[in-house]
Amino acid sequence: MSASEKFANKPLGSLLREQAIPASIGILVLSLYGIIDTIFVGHFVGSVAIGAITVVLPITFLISSVGMAIGVGGSSVLSRALGSDNKEKAFHTFGNQVILTLFLALVFVIVGYFCMDGVISLFGGKGDVLEPAKNYFSILLIGVPFVAWAMMSTNVIRAEGYPRVAMYIMIVPAAVNLILDPIFIVALDMGLEGAAWATTLSYILSALYALNHFRGSKSPLTINGRYCTPNLLLIKEIVGLGSITLARQGVISILAIVLNNSLFYYGGESALSIYGIINRVLMFANFPVLGITQGFVPIVGYNYGARKKERVSQIIKISILYASLISFLIFTLLMIFAPYIASAFTNEKELISSTYPALRIVFAATPLLAFSLIISALYQATGHTKPALFLALTKQGFFLIPLVFILPIYFGVVGIWMAFPIADVGAAITAIVYFKVKKISYRDPSPSVLINPDL
Repeated sequence: MSASEKFANKPLGSLLREQAIPASIGILVLSLYGIIDTIFVGHFVGSVAIGAITVVLPITFLISSVGMAIGVGGSSVLSRALGSDNKEKAFHTFGNQVILTLFLALVFVIVGYFCMDGVISLFGGKGDVLEPAKNYFSILLIGVPFVAWAMMSTNVIRAEGYPRVAMYIMIVPAAVNLILDPIFIVALDMGLEGAAWATTLSYILSALYALNHFRGSKSPLTINGRYCTPNLLLIKEIVGLGSITLARQGVISILAIVLNNSLFYYGGESALSIYGIINRVLMFANFPVLGITQGFVPIVGYNYGARKKERVSQIIKISILYASLISFLIFTLLMIFAPYIASAFTNEKELISSTYPALRIVFAATPLLAFSLIISALYQATGHTKPALFLALTKQGFFLIPLVFILPIYFGVVGIWMAFPIADVGAAITAIVYFKVKKISYRDPSPSVLINPDL
């Protein structure tokens, strides 16, 4: 059965599992790598180094998320083009994704190098954290174009119907990092710089693996100069839908600025280290919802493009149900094992005793994440830019950032931790209400371009 036949006819439960399990495994492995990487840094470099990573990661992820945004926006166009059997549009879409990703990633890297001091300071790199953060950031910037390419590629490859290949692209950097971390950090005693080089080399290998897929016989898409000619209509469509992902990450970066500076103001370097641990656990806790969301997007996009309304309705219900049940299980484990999770990252007893209560507060509303993520992804996958953008910004922009400003005034650092579950509840309620009121239109909102192969 071809990829197109699977999206159109395969039972939705098994189809979602086929798409979501590899995506979930990839995210899980990445999150475990992040956890183990921080454990190595915490035990062999120190808690200040965890604070430095906490400052730098949202900066590098903002830059590399250009690739993710172009991948998500382009895969929405690709899925609908393949669903409506418009292969020429699919080829041109991929070509424009390639040139956009490489150009924009390089621009952001250059800006990052020249504005390094100001950017790190803006994101909360102060006091003892500043110098190690600068050293870490300067090395990671080398790998940013590579991770941008890998992020773009994984979304395209899922839209093609090869979720396992996308999973391997995500597993490669995690596996390489797990091998290199003990060598660089411990054996060669390179400290935080060793962690940075391990991460950078892992990004490069991941990008090469993704490139190899498009050079092989499996992929119907190829990197062809004919299709890499800029097309303004397609670029507008890709950027319009991709801007939702970029805006979400932009708001997350603004949140990081607010959060890191608030943490430093109310709790100093130790509060930054606590959040560094929590942030590493965040992706692990959310991996089922993120994986199911990524598996959901190409299925709903294809069936929307093919005008299969009943399948679209069913996949929404199945995705939310699966994501909610699995994330509730993760939530239960986190609540029970919070002290043991905290102690895995550091030997410092004071840091452990402060971290595990914060963990329990931050993750208190984890099962509700399914509603806000999947409903937002629905509008993005079907080309409805404005609703998708509104819902993508709800949690961080409308709830979390204001709460991080307000609650610490009354509750200190604890108020910052309280902001997270309140924002999760607010975002879930907003998404559910919006979905009930704003029904999906089956008039494809994207422009009809590239039907003629000569265009």
